[in-house]
Amino acid sequence: MHCPFCSTQETKVIDSRLVAEGHQVRRRRECAECHERFTTFEVAELVMPRVIKRDGSREPFNEDKLRAGLQRALEKRPVSTEKIENCISQIKSSLRATGEREVQSEFVGALIMDALKELDKVAYVRFASVYRSFEDIREFGEEIAKLGD
Repeated sequence: MHCPFCSTQETKVIDSRLVAEGHQVRRRRECAECHERFTTFEVAELVMPRVIKRDGSREPFNEDKLRAGLQRALEKRPVSTEKIENCISQIKSSLRATGEREVQSEFVGALIMDALKELDKVAYVRFASVYRSFEDIREFGEEIAKLGD
């Protein structure tokens, strides 16, 4: 690790602690040359699968897109930011757990809908209406009836 103050490569770790519920390691370091101290954070780099879109194109998984979709569905709903972030983490974990390099966008959509069904029923219907492109009120009614079962 290069010292951010003098760019020397020689630094030593003084202290290490788990942070972010054990998903990060916080390290205090000291430069052997200038003796300045600084903090680094270490995170495991986990590869997310690419998403195969309906038109056959492929794109990298985009967490910001996932977050925006969830927030749009959950707009003005009584769901905390913490629950939304947990939901995003669960969806990402499920995607990584497939072990696949590529997944269909329909699979990602199904994960999102399952998560929303548990989180907030109204948000689930909102998301489903856009995702499944409901054409008329009958389709809404059928989806709502499924929720009641």
